[in-house]
Amino acid sequence: MTGRKKLNLGYSDFKNIIVSNSYFVDKSLFVKEIIDTEQSVLLFPRPRRFGKTLNLSMIKYFFDKNESENENLFQNLKIWQSEDYIKEFYRKYPVISLSFKDAKKETWNETLKHIKIEISEEFKRHRYLLNGDALYEDEKVKYNNIISGKGDAIDFEVSIKYLCKYLERHHKEKVVVLVDEYDTPIQSGYGKFYDEVVSFMRNLLSGAFKDNSTLYKGVITGILRVSKESIFSGLNNLSVYSILNNQFSDKFGFTEQEVSKIIEDFEVKTEYSQIKKWYNGYKFGKTEDIYNPWSILNYALHPEDGFNTFWTNTSSNELMKSQIKKKDAAYIRQEIMKLINGETIVKDIEENFVFSDLDTPKEILWTLLTYSGYLTTRNNVSRKEYELIIPNYELKTVFQDTIVEWLQTDIKIIKSLLQNTANYLISNKINEFEKGFKQIIGDTFSYYDTAKNNEYIYHSYVLGLLAIVGDDYIIKSNKESGEGRYDIMLIPHDKSKNGVVIEIKQIEKQKDNESDSHFAKRINEMIERALAQIDKNQYYKELIENKIRIENIIKIPIVFAGKEPYITLLKEK
Repeated sequence: MTGRKKLNLGYSDFKNIIVSNSYFVDKSLFVKEIIDTEQSVLLFPRPRRFGKTLNLSMIKYFFDKNESENENLFQNLKIWQSEDYIKEFYRKYPVISLSFKDAKKETWNETLKHIKIEISEEFKRHRYLLNGDALYEDEKVKYNNIISGKGDAIDFEVSIKYLCKYLERHHKEKVVVLVDEYDTPIQSGYGKFYDEVVSFMRNLLSGAFKDNSTLYKGVITGILRVSKESIFSGLNNLSVYSILNNQFSDKFGFTEQEVSKIIEDFEVKTEYSQIKKWYNGYKFGKTEDIYNPWSILNYALHPEDGFNTFWTNTSSNELMKSQIKKKDAAYIRQEIMKLINGETIVKDIEENFVFSDLDTPKEILWTLLTYSGYLTTRNNVSRKEYELIIPNYELKTVFQDTIVEWLQTDIKIIKSLLQNTANYLISNKINEFEKGFKQIIGDTFSYYDTAKNNEYIYHSYVLGLLAIVGDDYIIKSNKESGEGRYDIMLIPHDKSKNGVVIEIKQIEKQKDNESDSHFAKRINEMIERALAQIDKNQYYKELIENKIRIENIIKIPIVFAGKEPYITLLKEK
């Protein structure tokens, strides 16, 4: 690997990467697209660690006329080989650059302090304004109050608006304003100081971008497009280019071509299909096969260490976990199980995200998961309905682990019990499976309101259990097979292993005046009916089509009487 460029993983300063001759995936045509678009304020919602900060840094160094020593930064990049008129914009404008990626504190006072420090540092970077005649004396006082942090919240809310005026007055040029991760403090404030942070950020961004005659371009990045009503009120010059839009669709994340070059440059010997399985799968607008850049670079750096959940290890995923763990989230968990099993689900993706909607019947969780990079779109079904899917194996493990963590922490089910019970099922040890399954279900429904139990909820919990074996099996739910609809099917990747068909039934629990014999008879009749239904309707047909031998097909009836499951026949005394 002699002569290979160094990979400065985690560094997001464009100049540092270029000057140190480090490895750089050339996204410089992004700047050209910014110049060519007629829009003056552009918002780019993208998942974390998909290149937002580095792209803004690149824009800063291209436009910033105060960076006089940067003559050669772009000479070997694609933008310098594009049309000649682009060079007229090089180092033409003063730039204001802010990042709120670290403004995630527990209280509003701490968060505001961090935001003030960030704004203050940018004022310090333009301290030369104090030495000229561009500022009046009262303006110099305001300027120094921002630098020293003595200004109040309102002073900081309007600070960027006034800094734009000062810079245009001094340089006789319009201003470029860059705001990175604008929604980080908003996400941090959800459930704690949401109203305060939304009010501040609305006023700050409105001051910077609304009716600002000094502005040449404004570029904002974040993960979500927080509702226009709450943040971008009145900003009629804002153009949003989200993961659903075609323009700029290849400028965040790595394309197939870019990943192939990385694999070649770093002499990675791994079978490419495995790399694709782990880190590919995103679709942004019209661009398919977008790879997670953070995971690709981490893997390329040390491929001998094997595949890992690089991207998912950088976040706690708490918001997603809290939604899945809600007591009334059986439907959400069932949908997630479909996703884990490689199926698509169809959901509305809201253009504007309102955090408070998480506490309403609206299915806003799917918008959050999609914009955050946990899910990706496949097809646009209708105006705002999209087919959603888990993009790759790295993300599948997150959903699997979240389901298992929910079972372990909220319901106190030991992981080994889950694993053993699932293994009993696929090994055709039905008595052992029934024993373990009864224990799991008993623990589960002692935690939940058993009065609301129905086949739909039972179905959800069985799928949750089967997440454990999801790597070795395709787990399907309520799909057409044979002459009817089975409840759950396990199709092994290894065709020599057992396949499983599960039919779930529900009957009334044993009544106070009902004899054990009569109750056993009801159970047995339903078990036999479920088995007969599997055979009559040939629910196992899909297993045979997948080359599973008939003798390797396990047929499982699960009959719930109240919260108690029965799988094998009872003795009728």
